[in-house]
Amino acid sequence: MDSRRKDRREARLKQEIEKYRASNPKITEQFADLKRKLADLTPEQWDSIPEIGDYSLRNKKKRFESFVPAPDTLLEKARQEQEHVTALDPKSRAAGGTETPWSQTPVTDLTAVGEGRGTVLSLKLDRLSDSVSGLTVVDPKGYLTDLKSMKITSDAEISDIKKARLLLKSVTQTNPKHPPGWIAAARLEEVAGKIQAARQLIQKGCEECPKNEDVWLEACRLSSPDEAKAVIAKGVKAVPNSVKLWLKAAQLESTDLSKSRVLRKGLEHIPDSVRLWKAVVELANEDEARVLLQRAVDLCPLHVELWLALARLETYDQAKKVLNRAREKLSKEPAIWITAAKLEEANGNTQSVVKVIERGIRSLQRERLEIDREAWMKEAEAAERAGSILTCQAIIKSTIGIGVEEEDRKRTWVADAEECKKRGSIETARAIYAHALSVFLTKKSIWLKAAQLEKSHGTRESLDALLRKAVTYVPQAEVLWLMGAKEKWLAGDVHSARAILQEANAAIPNSEEIWLAAFKLEFENHEQERARLILARARENGGTERVWMKSAIIERELGNTAEERRLLEEGLKLFPSFFKLWLMLGQMEDRLGHVEKAKEAYENGLKHCPNCIPLWLSVASLEERMGGLSKARAVLTMARKKNPQNPELWLAAIRAESRHGNKKEADTLMAKALQECPTSGILWAANIEMAPRPQRKTKSADALKRCDHDPHVIAAVAKLFWQDRKVDKARNWFNRAVTLAPDIGDFWALYYKFELQHGNEDIQKDVLKRCIVAEPKHGERWQAISKAVENSHLPIEALLKKAVVALGKEENSVVADGIKS
Repeated sequence: MDSRRKDRREARLKQEIEKYRASNPKITEQFADLKRKLADLTPEQWDSIPEIGDYSLRNKKKRFESFVPAPDTLLEKARQEQEHVTALDPKSRAAGGTETPWSQTPVTDLTAVGEGRGTVLSLKLDRLSDSVSGLTVVDPKGYLTDLKSMKITSDAEISDIKKARLLLKSVTQTNPKHPPGWIAAARLEEVAGKIQAARQLIQKGCEECPKNEDVWLEACRLSSPDEAKAVIAKGVKAVPNSVKLWLKAAQLESTDLSKSRVLRKGLEHIPDSVRLWKAVVELANEDEARVLLQRAVDLCPLHVELWLALARLETYDQAKKVLNRAREKLSKEPAIWITAAKLEEANGNTQSVVKVIERGIRSLQRERLEIDREAWMKEAEAAERAGSILTCQAIIKSTIGIGVEEEDRKRTWVADAEECKKRGSIETARAIYAHALSVFLTKKSIWLKAAQLEKSHGTRESLDALLRKAVTYVPQAEVLWLMGAKEKWLAGDVHSARAILQEANAAIPNSEEIWLAAFKLEFENHEQERARLILARARENGGTERVWMKSAIIERELGNTAEERRLLEEGLKLFPSFFKLWLMLGQMEDRLGHVEKAKEAYENGLKHCPNCIPLWLSVASLEERMGGLSKARAVLTMARKKNPQNPELWLAAIRAESRHGNKKEADTLMAKALQECPTSGILWAANIEMAPRPQRKTKSADALKRCDHDPHVIAAVAKLFWQDRKVDKARNWFNRAVTLAPDIGDFWALYYKFELQHGNEDIQKDVLKRCIVAEPKHGERWQAISKAVENSHLPIEALLKKAVVALGKEENSVVADGIKS
């Protein structure tokens, strides 16, 4: 309506303004005609207009002016008036810094202003001093801070409050028996800062609606602490059956004794209120609580919490009686049966726990109560957290199969166990696996899952017992035998590990994995003769190519070159397409200095395995040492023709050119390689390292676009951050690289070297520990160190430190080459 009348209102206002200006013209309008005539004045007439100052000074005598030096007292007084005082005098300090001594206040015109400000401020403080709680809102000593934090109400808000006030006044007048109207009106006044008006309104509300508990609660909230008790007393008198009012009355009391007295008074009026019983029991000591709960369960027999609380406070025999009475009253309540099972477990009656749970399930089913498997599993987890392991196991045993189809049992139970494991409920997961294994005795996958659970969360003894049981039921499962043997070996019990492997060999004769595990056990424990005998027996029983390879390795370590050559040659007659034997033969000849024989071995190997990249790389390396770059280049070109789109061959060619100083040729090969293998991480990483320093950032961005999840690229980017001293970023990227490829030892060596330079001792230990757990096997530098004869028995920690030393030497040689060039 207001917007509709807008045009008429504006027109009327315009007319009134014009009428007023016509009757009361401005001074500028009165002299407008004279100002227009000024345009006709000539310059001479302008100059003849006299100055104002001529008339004021014409008849006045000039006074004699004298200049004398200012006295010292005047200068001192001026200095005192202008100086800044940074300390309080004793009188001011005694007043807490809030009182200014009258003697230090200069008598100036500002005194009146100061007095006026003080009066206004005292009025504001008086108005704000009485709050809802009856305490002073504003600290008199820090009033400036509080004034700054005060909310300044705008005109619009004031207008809204006025409208709301009118509306709520209408509500309370038209329907005075409507409690929410009074509450809303009181809260509006509270928001507006008129606490006294709010109290008066809510008092009227209490008079109009004496039987409504919300009005009394609001009145209690708005009252000061001294008045609140009186208000709530009136409330409970008016509404004696209100639980909320009795609880509020107890809350206002200061001591436990007075709170308990109020609550007991409330129970006289409302004897079946569970909330009041709980509140009064919480305030009582153990003996009183027992008496109170005995009375509470008589008056509130359908509340299971009261029964359970009473059972917890009673002795074993009395608790059993209490739970039996509870079961009669609440026949459909599972918590009573679970508590009974926990009670039996706590008193050492282990046999009774399962019986109680089974009886409970049958009883609940008779009552036609649906057994929710998920809910019972949660109860089992809760029992585990409470320390009732047997109850947890009994619940799982009795309920895990309910509602699960026969064909889905294995999958469902394994999924349940894994979920419990994630939530940290290890005993529940263990119980699920135990039940699953009692049903599926011959399922290797369940035995393995259960063994992994024991390995990560159990003891060595529990794992050993489980694996012993597993191989009894699944004797053909190699992995279970090997797992048991390895655990014994890691525990330092080599004899037991050996015995397990002998049993495994008897159960699974001619198993390659078991032969090799037995060999490794003896080899790693420096029992070389035992290891040779095991491999000899394995070869007699039709050993595979891996058996022949391991046989050659042990002879190489013992220094028996002739025996090593014999084994390799015999193995190659049996397995000519196994490239590792050709490689080992060539490496042996190369090690002995028979370069031509080594070359012949590699070439023979390539005839049988033309797609074997390590053989091509070995031939190229040998040719580079024998005949220089041109022959190696020819070998690598042929290798790339026979094995297109292979990044390792391209990288070998690029490195060969770089080693001989052909940078342009290396760059050309790199460009071709990236065209042929655009998503190769090792090529992009090499491209980043080869690029001049200013271009590396761009190259790394291109590499991440092409293969952002390749660990080689991520490690190269981490090295860039390391060179730029961006320690946190480098650490994050190294961590990402070893997470993506934990099997590559080169990344662990780089990461450990970085932490040795920039990290603290805890981080260094953490990296070392993670590397040992990962057991890396691959990586260009890592394999060169780990497969060296002298390092064959070294632990991961020693290999990692050797790799770090090798990295340092490599970096120093690169720097030296850079200085020379």
